[in-house]
Amino acid sequence: MSRPRKKRRREVTKVPRSEARLPEFDRRACPEGMVTRRQLREKGLSPGGHGPVAVLRCKACSYRPDQACIHPTRAWLYSVELARPKRVPTLAQEWALDRAMAARSTCPRCKRRYYFCLPLRTQGCCDPCDKGYEPSLDTYMTSPATHRLAA
Repeated sequence: MSRPRKKRRREVTKVPRSEARLPEFDRRACPEGMVTRRQLREKGLSPGGHGPVAVLRCKACSYRPDQACIHPTRAWLYSVELARPKRVPTLAQEWALDRAMAARSTCPRCKRRYYFCLPLRTQGCCDPCDKGYEPSLDTYMTSPATHRLAA
């Protein structure tokens, strides 16, 4: 009979907080003008090429104020003043994206354009053509040669 294995304790790496690193803020203690990337996106902004200006500490690290947060659940904080508006694609860029998506979702045999990408690299055609059955009407577009713009 085998003995039960001993559980090894994971070694905790303690990194002291220092002034050389980015400033760290606990949750709900972040100064105004600093937001996460998701909050920037909700406001229609992007970081604009600038890096993060601070770190939002995770919930577990709020109990250890003398140590730096190195957990993957931390968040980067960006300055709203340095952020720029999101770039809007031009009509030509949207047209090119639509043509690329049409090439990935159109079957070369039956010329139907589906609402999803087809396994053209491995299968070469759509499942109904490969397996020999009639597809349902809600899986493909009724007008096969039209293009839809992304926005």
